[in-house]
Amino acid sequence: MSWTKFLNETVGRIGTLQKETPDMFAGFTAMGTAAKKPGVLDEKTKELIALGIAVSTRCDSCIGFHVKSLVRLKTTREEICEALAMIAYMGGGPSVAYGAKALEAYDEFTKK
Repeated sequence: MSWTKFLNETVGRIGTLQKETPDMFAGFTAMGTAAKKPGVLDEKTKELIALGIAVSTRCDSCIGFHVKSLVRLKTTREEICEALAMIAYMGGGPSVAYGAKALEAYDEFTKK
């Protein structure tokens, strides 16, 4: 699977839904802005939490978006793997499988 292609297609589908439900998206955007607001936790920590939830809920789109953000934040492969180990510990076998997908996405997004 190409994570880049998958996310581009996902963005297109989300855009179609956004045109039909602008009020819902305005609320979702406001919620995201509030959650990401700088505070005691830095952005990388918040994105690692989001990745844990994405893996646990088995959301490929969310995995892709949050891994891409973690790459932007210069998260190392070692940091990703350590987070994925904790996520797998808490989520069992399905989180191992989806954690492997997250690592695959990380490897794709960090290719030069």
